Amino acid sequence: MASNLFDARTDAQRVTMSGLALAAVVVIAFFGPAWAFALVAISELIGWLVERYPIERAAINIFGGGAPMLIAGTLFDALRPADDGSLGFYLALALAAVLMLVLNLLIVGRLATLLDGDRFLPTIAGASQQLLVSLAINVPLALAATGLCLELGVAGSLFAVISLVAFGYMANLVATARHRSRQYASLSWGVLSGLLRTLDVRDPRAARHAAAVAAFARDIARHSGMSAEECELVHTAGLLHDIGHFALSDRVAERGRVLNDEDWTAIRRHPELGADMLRDLGLYGPVAEIVHAHHERIDGRGYPDRLSADEIPEAAKIIAVAEVYDTLTAHDTYRTPVSSFEALTELRRVSGTQLDGRYVEILSRLLAGSDITYRHADSADFGRELDLERRINDAAAS
Repeated sequence: MASNLFDARTDAQRVTMSGLALAAVVVIAFFGPAWAFALVAISELIGWLVERYPIERAAINIFGGGAPMLIAGTLFDALRPADDGSLGFYLALALAAVLMLVLNLLIVGRLATLLDGDRFLPTIAGASQQLLVSLAINVPLALAATGLCLELGVAGSLFAVISLVAFGYMANLVATARHRSRQYASLSWGVLSGLLRTLDVRDPRAARHAAAVAAFARDIARHSGMSAEECELVHTAGLLHDIGHFALSDRVAERGRVLNDEDWTAIRRHPELGADMLRDLGLYGPVAEIVHAHHERIDGRGYPDRLSADEIPEAAKIIAVAEVYDTLTAHDTYRTPVSSFEALTELRRVSGTQLDGRYVEILSRLLAGSDITYRHADSADFGRELDLERRINDAAAS
């Protein structure tokens, strides 16, 4: 549909040339600019009837898509040699296709930014890289399609045009699916980020602790030989490992209160509660499993399922080491902080029972070559570790 071809939204992910644009180049070559304009206008109107987006955007798409067709087509007619299929013919058509794409970007970009109140130059600058990709891919495709039509005649040309329009429609479906995936990822991560920041209001250490555990866990995973994908999984689970605390009562989170047996029972449920929250959001199955197991112990005396040794996911073992270390060394915890050396001594003491000794030693090697800012993660920043925009883009692309 033309709404996908000449989209009034001008971010760099949407200013592209679809199969319909390729068809329009072929129409310019054989039938002239007026027919190319008609193709754009009719396709846009069909798209508007189906999707019912704002009429002003349909008008922008028709003018922004049709005007470049008329201008580029007129230029092609002026430069067109007598011999169709000659080198001059293809050079003139290539120039017309490039001009059409550039004018489309400038016209639609200008009108859309006026409509939305955005700044024109930053918008165009952001779309310029996508335009170069479109030029590199679509201009040769348009020339090849024209050459094919010259060989196949009128019937073959009609078939080629229909095929290109069908390709454009399928591309639109893919683009729509990716857009919706991005929206869903944005909603999911927005909810999780909001929950953790709300938790941080109740317990001021929550966000910093989550960021520190995520950073330590990622570095341990990397130095243990895990793949980049596995390290990212560990990092994400580190950020979200205490999300289940959100479901606990205020009295449990209150500092200085003596906790009773009922409170401790509730606290021990936070890995299950956190995992359930992540599963309900749908995108975090592997992370939910890690969060569920991050308080299990090597000797089988942890919670909630009393898993032991190899039954515990490796990522959960890593997060356990990172969490204990940060709890011992940070200044905002419920206990008096100790030095990095004293914390490692304690981690080694419980290696083989509570913690996995391999990951304790990897952390020890990491700390040996680091400064005090790294060893005591008091300035760990949740927003920096979350990197929300990157995570949304990654989730939408997967």
